[in-house]
Parts: sequence; structure tokens; C-alpha cells
Amino acid sequence: MTNIERTVSESGRVSPDRKELTRQEERYAIPPVDIYEKEDGLVVLADLPGVTSKGLSVNVENGILTIEGKVERQAAEDMISEEFDLTSFYRQFRISETIDTEKIKATLKKGVLTLLLPKVEKAKPRQIFIQSA
Repeated sequence: MTNIERTVSESGRVSPDRKELTRQEERYAIPPVDIYEKEDGLVVLADLPGVTSKGLSVNVENGILTIEGKVERQAAEDMISEEFDLTSFYRQFRISETIDTEKIKATLKKGVLTLLLPKVEKAKPRQIFIQSA
């Protein structure tokens, strides 16, 4: 979350039109994703190393599928210095009306998110039986 504070001028007065960014905005990495189409729907595989189910959020709203994974640092008690920061993941996809959003299923195993996006019944291909007269 960004914290914006007012900048104080040399005269000691607060300038209402000048703002200073005091904290860095949270950064996200775009997770690599593989998408496969099957007869009954789509399969989405997303690599989210370090994300647990507690830090994972998958939502569908207004035709947008959002994947957000927060990595929780497990700091060692004897850590003296930290040279890198773990980055959370964020990615969005527009999904078509042929996907039944009420039946989407998600599993997370060893840092790989698997989403099953089934097609709605009317969108599934089917064989038409032909009667002979």
C-alpha cells in the first residue's frame, strides 16, 4: 500500500500541491502459465513458488479471472542480513462466456496452481443421433 505524505517547503509550510512518495508500492511478478484446451473445458497451470493455499486468492468477476498469490517469508531467527525480497504474484485473464464460472475448481500442489475451467453445457460439443426413416 502506498503512503503519500505532504512535502514541507523550506519555509516550513506544507505545500498542498506537492506530494512525496515515502513507501514503495507493492510489486508483483507475473507467474508463468500454461493453458490447455480439452473437450470439456480449459486447464490452467500457474507456477507460484512459495505460495501456500493460505496466501492464494482466485476470483472471477465480470468475466475476469484473477490469480493473486502472496509469498510468506519464513525468516530464520538467526538471520543477520537480507539481500532480496520475495515477490508476490498477480495475473488476470479475460474468460469467455463459454466457461461455467460456478464450476471452476482449483488445487495447489508444490507451488503449482491447477485451475479446471469447465465449459457450460450448451458450449460442449456433442454427437447428434440421426434417425433413419
